[in-house]
Amino acid sequence: MRLALRLAGRALGRTSPNPAVGAVVVKGGRVIGQGYHRRAGLPHAEVEALRRAGARARGSTLYVTLEPCNHTGRTPPCCDAILTAGVSRVVIAAKDPNPITNGRGLARLRRSGVRVVAGVLEQEARRLNEPFWKAMRSRMPLVIAKVGQSLDGKIATARGESRWITSPAARRLAHQWRSRVDAILVGVNTVLRDDPRLTARGVPRRLDRPLKVIVDSRLRIPLRAKCLSAQPHAPTLIATTVRAGRKRASLRRRGAEVLTLPPRRGRVPLRRLCRQLARRGVQSVLIEGGGEVLASAFAERLVDRIVFFIAPLLIGGRQAPGSLGGVGARRLSQAVRLADITYRRAGPDLCVEARVVYPRH
Repeated sequence: MRLALRLAGRALGRTSPNPAVGAVVVKGGRVIGQGYHRRAGLPHAEVEALRRAGARARGSTLYVTLEPCNHTGRTPPCCDAILTAGVSRVVIAAKDPNPITNGRGLARLRRSGVRVVAGVLEQEARRLNEPFWKAMRSRMPLVIAKVGQSLDGKIATARGESRWITSPAARRLAHQWRSRVDAILVGVNTVLRDDPRLTARGVPRRLDRPLKVIVDSRLRIPLRAKCLSAQPHAPTLIATTVRAGRKRASLRRRGAEVLTLPPRRGRVPLRRLCRQLARRGVQSVLIEGGGEVLASAFAERLVDRIVFFIAPLLIGGRQAPGSLGGVGARRLSQAVRLADITYRRAGPDLCVEARVVYPRH
């Protein structure tokens, strides 16, 4: 099963809206076939593994990270392939949370005489496809806050200089994160200050991802912004609270879509925006700043995970922006806590990844 999970991990970021799934066929204590789901519309992991095993699959055990499907979508049901191949035992990590499949695949296999074992390395499998699980459970994307900051929590100097606080190694790791998500979200101030391309570079990725989302309540984005022209196959969505017909038409000619939402305290309502993104098939969003957008996302309790890159330098200064703006916690009991924390080195920098735990109301 660990091999199947590693195989599934190869396709992270390229299978959405499908989950990343890996499968291994074992017979006589030997691996005779393996595969993983490479992209939505292509064969599922079970079919790939069974194809490689061929006729030897009869009487074998199939290990798969997610319950085999029993419905026809873009591809035929995996249960059909399993039964046709003559597999005698199926071991899965987790049941499929999608109500179309949930339990139905296992039930069909059992009715057909296949022995089924479920729940092997289930937590690892759920974590691998955390965006998929959240989308099925709440119809909302998994939201990850990504920050590159100095040791004293600054994301730029008082004069706005931010390139580069983190090291090349940290930036390479950040591009890996970009390649795994469906959308990157920033505030317009980040566009005005840094003019980022918002693309995943130097890593395998889908041509149409990530979607670039700009939160711009007053539609201040320049028509020459790099994010409007970089990676043309990946669309740009600008969320605003104004109509601005002429500017909207100009942005559309640049290939961007403008989404007008009713304001929340004068700002773009991030929760409503995330619901809109979920309806478009977005299962994961990486928020890259700035501090006010991140503060709003935390205030609306949208952030599920954080990825902080902390560089060994001190910037100081009251005017230098910090990683989180807004009002902040007035009491320690209101502070956001972190759980399941992991630390790793990224060159000279420290990468901290954690799950967000909000205080009780």
